[in-house]
Amino acid sequence: MENAADRDTERKGNRLSKIVTRTGDTGSTGLGDGSRTGKDSLRIDAIGEVDELNSAIGLLLCEDLPIAVQTALHDIQHDLFDLGGELCLPGMAVMKTTQVSRLEALVENFNHALPMLKEFILPGGTRPAALAHLCRTICRRAERAMVRLDHAEPLSDAARCYVNRLSDLLFVLGRHLNLAGGRGDVLWQKGKNAVA
Repeated sequence: MENAADRDTERKGNRLSKIVTRTGDTGSTGLGDGSRTGKDSLRIDAIGEVDELNSAIGLLLCEDLPIAVQTALHDIQHDLFDLGGELCLPGMAVMKTTQVSRLEALVENFNHALPMLKEFILPGGTRPAALAHLCRTICRRAERAMVRLDHAEPLSDAARCYVNRLSDLLFVLGRHLNLAGGRGDVLWQKGKNAVA
């Protein structure tokens, strides 16, 4: 059975050498500041959504992607760990406005070569584009979880802005990946299956 000294040593050494701790068996989990909270808390919900988003981006990275997209997504995965760090340390601001600005520049860069969008589009086309849209919807869910948390315990402006910009970028990447895959956008056809 692990003792407090073992946990402190592992924490100070910044290692995860002990995976099974049994400390969460009663429905609580530890935060980065050493406090504990329920696994169903708003904070843990937001952390989980960001973690799921990062995992979905990892799945997208398994596809054959243009180098510029791979680089952007790898950087985003690191940013999402920073965001998770901020979420697990109540009152701490880890995210920086430079990370938000980098996303804005990526949106401009990837959107520049795309045809003007005049219609709503459906998620799909190529597999990488569909996965980018899936990441976008998970990002929006993470953003909603963070907004709920922010109402109870304020988050940094950079953290909130980051997930908002990231969903914009993932939308643009979906379009970019369809174009890179030799497909155009999948356009929504209003009332396509409506019965008269």
